[in-house]
Amino acid sequence: MPPSRVKRKPTAAKNRSAGDSGLRTRLLLAALPDVAFDGWHDDLLTAAAIRAGVTVEKAEEVFPAGTRGLALYLNEWADEETRLRLTREDTHAPRVRDRVARGVEIRLDVLTPWKQAVSSALCYLGTPPGGFLLPAHVWRTADMIWDMAGDTATDYNRYTKRLLLSGVLTATTLYWLGDTSPDHTDTRAFLARRIDDALKIGKAAGKARGAAKGIRDLLRKREKGGQGA
Repeated sequence: MPPSRVKRKPTAAKNRSAGDSGLRTRLLLAALPDVAFDGWHDDLLTAAAIRAGVTVEKAEEVFPAGTRGLALYLNEWADEETRLRLTREDTHAPRVRDRVARGVEIRLDVLTPWKQAVSSALCYLGTPPGGFLLPAHVWRTADMIWDMAGDTATDYNRYTKRLLLSGVLTATTLYWLGDTSPDHTDTRAFLARRIDDALKIGKAAGKARGAAKGIRDLLRKREKGGQGA
C-alpha cells in the first residue's frame, strides 16, 4: 500500500496573508493624512512606507500597483472595518431595510475622518484602469452589506438586490461628500429615501418577472395543447 499523505494545515499561507493585510492597513493609515493635502500622488507609497517604518521594497511587494493599489485598498479596508463594527453592534433590527441602511451608515462613519481622501480617490480612480475596477468594488461592498443584513437569496433576487444597493451606495456617497450637516443627518435622510426608492423598484421588477413567467407558462401550455390536438 502506498504511504498515506499527511495533510498539512496551511497555517503559514494564512499567516502570511494575514500579515500582508495588516501591512497594507498600516501603509494605508500612514498615507491617508497626506492625501488630504497632496492627493494620491506617485510618491505616496514611498512616503507611507517611511512613515510606517517599512522598507519601500516591502511596501511595493504588497502594493505592486503602487499608489493606485493603495487607493483601491481604501475600499477593501472600509468594507472590513464595516463588517467588524456590524458584528460588534450585532443589530437585530426587525426590518431588513433598516439593517441594510445601518450597514451603509456605518461604512460612511468609518470613512468620515478621511472624507477628503475618499473624494480624491474617486477622482484619481475615475480614469482607466482604475475606473474599470470601481463598479466591482461597489458591488463587493453591496454584497457584504446584504450578507451582514442576513440575506440568503441565491436566485435572481440576489443580483437585483446588490445591483440596486450599488446604485444607492454610489448616490449616497456622492451626497455625503458634500454634506456639512451635524452628524451627517441630511445624508441619513437621503439614504432612507434612496433605500425606499430601491425597494419600490425591486418590488416592481419582481412583479414584472412574475407576470412574464405567467405569460410564458401560459404560452407553453397552449403550445402543448396545440401539439396534442
